[in-house]
Amino acid sequence: MATKIRLQRHGRKSYAFYSIVIADSRAPRDGKFTEKIGTYNPNTNPATVDLNFERALKWVLNGAQPTDTVRNILSREGVYMKKHLLGGVAKGAFGEAEAEAKFEAWKKDKQAGLANLKAKEEEAKKADAKARLEAEKKVNEAKAKAIAEKKAAELAANAPAEEAPAEETPAAEEAPAE
Repeated sequence: MATKIRLQRHGRKSYAFYSIVIADSRAPRDGKFTEKIGTYNPNTNPATVDLNFERALKWVLNGAQPTDTVRNILSREGVYMKKHLLGGVAKGAFGEAEAEAKFEAWKKDKQAGLANLKAKEEEAKKADAKARLEAEKKVNEAKAKAIAEKKAAELAANAPAEEAPAEETPAAEEAPAE
């Protein structure tokens, strides 16, 4: 029996999430499976992967063939790095303790890279928010200036209209008195 590590689709339309399963290569995508080893949710940013690392490593070492997407997921999670290091131990290139140290260093480096990426993303969000706030302030200032000019124009238009009748009435009063 040829085994595959594949994704099994769940979720509603346009919002799928997947189970990572071990299945017979002849079984349908959402059909019968041997073991569930994790989940994959591509709807979050970054995509969320919950994986039973030891079981995934066991199945990869036993020859289960992953699909392309699952291979990328397992590679990102370090299953293939661990398999590579265990292959080096089996060949006698280095000891198991050294392999474990290399794996931990790789894992720490990867987590530091992800932390830097998240920090840059947060910084970009803050800069974007600040730029939007500045743009909004400029728009508000322009609107306030336009409103002030409009009110000044209204006052200027109303002031001469009020003064003109006031000047005409005293002149009208003086004419009959002569």
